[in-house]
Amino acid sequence: MKTAIQFFALILFSLAVKAQNNPDWPNIKRYEEANSKVAAPAKGEKRVVYMGDSITDFWINNDSTFFTHNNYYDRGISGQTTGQMLVRFREDVINLKPAVVVILAGINDIAENNGPSKLEDVAGNIKSMAELARANNIKVVISSVLPANAFPWRPAINPVEKVSRLNSMLKQYAAEKGIVYLDYFTKMVDDKAGLPAKYSKDGVHPNLEGYKVMEPLAQQAIAKALKSK
Repeated sequence: MKTAIQFFALILFSLAVKAQNNPDWPNIKRYEEANSKVAAPAKGEKRVVYMGDSITDFWINNDSTFFTHNNYYDRGISGQTTGQMLVRFREDVINLKPAVVVILAGINDIAENNGPSKLEDVAGNIKSMAELARANNIKVVISSVLPANAFPWRPAINPVEKVSRLNSMLKQYAAEKGIVYLDYFTKMVDDKAGLPAKYSKDGVHPNLEGYKVMEPLAQQAIAKALKSK
């Protein structure tokens, strides 16, 4: 198990390094072809886009039917920080003309994948995505960061306090702006402020059982967002 986790951590670390050295820093090319094949929404269609990092990126591989059966589009990219997501937000969210966007972001900023960043800036990037969405008549769901008490690819960083603080910032912003806040954290955290082994192999990324906890929570949040003014 330890060897598998170390191997997985090495993959994530290499992705982070590539992101720093890649001229297509936000990785806009990742979904360019897929986006070009997405037709305009049909009348009455309630299209949903999930914007995120590896937790969103791996979701469709763990449970593809959740997306195909619900007209959901996965636009997660492994290793990404909120700054990268903000840059590609128009291409991967706004241009798809969804009714709702579900934003799940911030853990890689805390892991310093692209270097140190202030939590206020991380929250600011998420707020900017929400503001862009609302300006384009897209309902917003802001997700809490999932619990994590260690990073396999950044063992020197203890994320517990920052995860808690970022979630508090996002929850407060959502309440102030009338945006739906999706609280994965409370439903998934263990007594060590981490993601329990039954939900994850590495303490950061959910397994299928973890995603099965997240899915009904996401759908409830989407339904609430669709009803909001």
